[in-house]
Amino acid sequence: MKGNFIKVQDVLENYKSSVYEKDVERFLSTYAPEIHIYDCWGNWEMKGISPWRANVEEWFNGLKVDGVSLNVDFDDLVVTENLNLAFVHCAVTFAAHDIESGEKLRQTKNRFTFGLKKEDDFWLITHEHSSLPINMETGKGIFNFG
Repeated sequence: MKGNFIKVQDVLENYKSSVYEKDVERFLSTYAPEIHIYDCWGNWEMKGISPWRANVEEWFNGLKVDGVSLNVDFDDLVVTENLNLAFVHCAVTFAAHDIESGEKLRQTKNRFTFGLKKEDDFWLITHEHSSLPINMETGKGIFNFG
């Protein structure tokens, strides 16, 4: 399932809104079937849309069970593109809010890099890499840097 994303910014806006709405199909419409992901959450690496789908379904179902909405914000966004390829890097803030009260429950920040290509005049994510800085003393990721 491909989306009709004419601009790179359309892909990013779809990412934000489909996470908030927990819409698996719309979220996945931004990804190429041959997606290659390096993830800092649970799965080290995923190749192809099927394992990514399973991961996203688990993520969104967990949000539903917890009764939270997730707001996504892209900070320090840099987009470089030519006619057929684009490169995006940014800091991404994920803020979980209680659906009933609207209270902010938790927040994390990751570093993201997206590689996109244009197919049939529409942008798709072909590579995604999320990362965290590491505390050298504890060996653990730092979730709220910057």
